[in-house]
Amino acid sequence: MNEKRGMSLALLAFANLITSLDFTIVYVALPDIAREVGFTPHSLQWVVSAYAVLFGGFLLLGGRLADLVGRRRMFAAGLSLYGVGSLLGGLAPSPALLIVARMLQGLGGAILAPATLSLVNTMFPAGSARTRALTVWATGGAAGLSLGSLLGGALTNWLGWQWVFFVNVPLALIGLALAPGLLVADGARERGRTFDLPGALTGTAGVTLLVFAVAQGPEAGWTSTPVIVSALLAAALLAAFLMVEKRSSSPLMPLRLFGNRSLSAAAVVILVFGLTLQAIPYFLTLYFQGVLGFTALQTGVAFLGPTLSITFGNTISERLIGRLGTRTTLIAGILAGAAGSALLGPGMTADGSYLTVLAGIVVVGLGMGLIYPAMFNAVGSGVDGSEQGTASGIANTALQVGSGAGLAVLVAVANAGLGGLSGEALRAATADGLAVAAYVAAAGSLLGVLAALRLPGLSRTPVLAEDSV
Repeated sequence: MNEKRGMSLALLAFANLITSLDFTIVYVALPDIAREVGFTPHSLQWVVSAYAVLFGGFLLLGGRLADLVGRRRMFAAGLSLYGVGSLLGGLAPSPALLIVARMLQGLGGAILAPATLSLVNTMFPAGSARTRALTVWATGGAAGLSLGSLLGGALTNWLGWQWVFFVNVPLALIGLALAPGLLVADGARERGRTFDLPGALTGTAGVTLLVFAVAQGPEAGWTSTPVIVSALLAAALLAAFLMVEKRSSSPLMPLRLFGNRSLSAAAVVILVFGLTLQAIPYFLTLYFQGVLGFTALQTGVAFLGPTLSITFGNTISERLIGRLGTRTTLIAGILAGAAGSALLGPGMTADGSYLTVLAGIVVVGLGMGLIYPAMFNAVGSGVDGSEQGTASGIANTALQVGSGAGLAVLVAVANAGLGGLSGEALRAATADGLAVAAYVAAAGSLLGVLAALRLPGLSRTPVLAEDSV
């Protein structure tokens, strides 16, 4: 790989680092945000879910815009929105304004993520070169988790929670400055490729309302008017979206793409991953700080364990894909993730410690590290370069919808029975609830094996020396 292409890949990995950095930083800072901004224990999840709702709702649109308008242009637009949202988040004086800032960050992420992934999939040819590029890209995300945990703990401890948002601003500016020289310039827009406005409106609104209904259900009640109305509107809009997509000459989400076994199976794996294992870091944060009494800085250091394990999983995932194929690698990762999540349960006790959950942390991190490059490798397999942005949007939509819905459901599981408790009784019940959530995530993640079995069995990409980064 030539030097410039390596630097381009480094920039794309850096963009992935930025989004994962923010994700982890916010987790570590949640208790301080709740205390100083005024969130309730349940409404606190909206600091995470508001991002997921907008991210999930607009990813299809972001992916299609990358294909139509240009990947580099949308990369820059997404970074810009992300930076502005981060600045507003640090300045937010109330829960409502902070949630709005997180929504703006989510919108920026919805534009940035598919542009970044589609740039990886189009700049590097299918095979070992793309597998290696996706591994580097995924490792950038793992590095963001590590840096985010440490930096988030340090910034929250020494400067205040506001800096977990402010830190993104200079990072976004660095990415914007480097993009013109390192990313492939966007060509002229192809004639005949129009923008599917009806599909964009119905699809974006439908997915957004669906995630909102699932995320709001545990707090407002599943039979509450806002939840029922949102769910019904989501169903109607998504049904209309599918009808529009069948008839559109230039659909937002071409349904024929789901005829690609690799993409369709990977999308289900990603959805299940988002519903289950993606939520584990959130519950680890609650256990470290709410049960063990860790400070933000101690929590940041504690997150080195899962982050290093994820990074190791990323590294060996590339080798396993080359030797065993994407399908086998994914199944191995899912089984490891489920086992690790189940191992967390017995250690999450009121009289536990970091050591009692360490085995679970290492195993679940290894599983997540194996899964991440493999599932996104499957997404781009067999998809034409002109539709890689759309495929990336589908994949990231599945991840974010799953993350938003899964977090809401698992939070409800973890919080069941906490009403009216305080002091030591609350701490013990919190630990028990977190353990139950870990068990539920472990069991649910096994559904991903069924989807992974649908992947083509010979999806192997041997690692060749000339393709290495």
